This record gives sequence, C-alpha cells and structure tokens, in this order.
Amino acid sequence: MAVQSGAIARPIIMGIVGDSAAGKTTLSRGILQILGAERVSVLCTDDYHRYNRAQRKELGITPLNPACNYLDIMAQQLQLLRAGEPILKPHYDHKLGDFGPPQYILPRPFLIVEGLLGMYWQEMRNAYSVRVYLDPPEELRWRWKVRRDSMQRGYSEREVLDELAMREPDSAAFIRPQRDHADLVVSFFPGESPNFEQGGDAHLNVRLTLHGTLRHPDLSEVIAEDRSGCVRSTLGREGGRAVEYLEIDGSISDEPAAALERCILDHLDACGAASMEELGLFSDSQVRHSHPLALTQLFLVYHLLRARQRDEIEV
Repeated sequence: MAVQSGAIARPIIMGIVGDSAAGKTTLSRGILQILGAERVSVLCTDDYHRYNRAQRKELGITPLNPACNYLDIMAQQLQLLRAGEPILKPHYDHKLGDFGPPQYILPRPFLIVEGLLGMYWQEMRNAYSVRVYLDPPEELRWRWKVRRDSMQRGYSEREVLDELAMREPDSAAFIRPQRDHADLVVSFFPGESPNFEQGGDAHLNVRLTLHGTLRHPDLSEVIAEDRSGCVRSTLGREGGRAVEYLEIDGSISDEPAAALERCILDHLDACGAASMEELGLFSDSQVRHSHPLALTQLFLVYHLLRARQRDEIEV
C-alpha cells in the first residue's frame, strides 16, 4: 500500500482507559469488528513507556506512574491524529518487555485509543469525542491479569500477584482518578445467577454509568417491554452529577438480548455491523460469547457514529 501524505478528514477518537487487564482490548476488538478494520485504527498508549521492563525493575517504578511514560509526546501525537495527520509512534512489546520498531499510524475515520493513562492530562482528553473508563471489581481484574499474563506473557501466578500488589498505590493515585473524566463507565461484575460458575465470564453482568456529557440512546421502550427482569435503568448521582445506570444481567436470554441489540442498531442507521454471532466474543481457555459484552460494544459504536454525524454537521 502506498504511503499517503498530508492531512485527511479528522478522525473521531474514542479514549478507553482502565487498569491493566480491565478489558480494554476486548472492547476495542468488538468495535473494530462492527465498523470494519478498514475504518478503524487502534493506538495503545502503553507504547509511550519511557523504560522497558528491565529498566523499570532497576528503577523501582511501575508503568502506571506518569513519570514512566512520555505523556508529552502522547498528547502531541493525539492532537496530530485528531487533525488528520499521520504519526510515527513508538511500540512496546508486552511479551518481550522491550521496545520494537516504531509504527506508522494513518488515521482512519475512527480511532480507538486504549491504555493506562490516556485521560491523565487535559490535552489528551480534549482529543476525544467519547471518553470511556473500564471499572471491573478489583478481584475480577486481578483474576483476568493472572490468567492473561501467565498464559500470554510468560509470568508465573506468584509473579503476577506480587506485581499487582506493588502497583496498587499507583493504581489508586494515577489510574482510578481518571474515572471522573469519563462520559461512560463500563463495569463488568459477577452476578448471583447460578449460571455464573458454569459459564464464567460469559455470564458476567454489566453496569453502564452514563453521564450527561453525551446524549445516550433511548432504550426506555425496549426496557419497559422486557419481561425477563435482566435489563434495568435507574437514576443516581456521582460527584454531584446526575447519572443513569443501565444494567444488563449476564443471565439474559437470547430473545431480550436480541431486542436490545436491534434497538441500538435502529439508532445506528446503516453502519455495516457484523452479524450478532461475531459480537461479544472473548477468550479465556476457549472462545466464548457474552450478551452484555456485545451490547456494550454496540453502545460504544453508537456514540462513535453519532460523534461522526455531529462532526460532519459542524464542518
């Protein structure tokens, strides 16, 4: 493919922030499936680490610490991408714990920016049309991290647990406060369904905390018609702001899940969505499907497409 030069139409950027193994890549992968790989670029802010794994160990610093990252370069390159300019960004190989060759990123119509510190500075937050924070219970996130790092990155379970304990102060100081800057908070958590132990993560509930900084799709009609009791919407307040909580049980059956999916798709107009069988997929020991995950992915795509519409109107 020939290298293109010059600015293109500025992309719509979604920032997805969460602690290590919170599920950022799983969400991003589903969004890419829905919109199509030719329309979506993905950038990982963890590539902007200042030190490799050996250097961090020697210095006694964690990658969650802003001082361990080139946040100034990250913010600068996000602004370039927002303007439709290509960038040459660093690349960090998590499996090797070291840096690889830089990568050329050409912004496509949509850009997903995922990582640990993507909403840490205001300059970064200004680049996003949609800001998402992933907030699973810590016990669940620790389980996900042990599974991922032991299966994919060559760590022992003990090493992962020790690393998590060492990172906790930085998680509290630098990662979790970014939740306050999100338009939408996604929290997968175990429910009380007897199916949970049998199906594991496939039966996790999800709670979406919806802030008024975005106009969210109206699902009231389909929620009112739901007889399963697996979909609920309530109002609340967080940090002095009114929020809506949309909760979907992991035990939701195919019929009400399909009704919700269709309701969101109706809001999307024609978006070239993948078949429902391809959404909500994740991998533990095998590939599984989750209705709450699929619905969350569709919900985020809704906001990307609506942001694109707003952008085109303003232009």
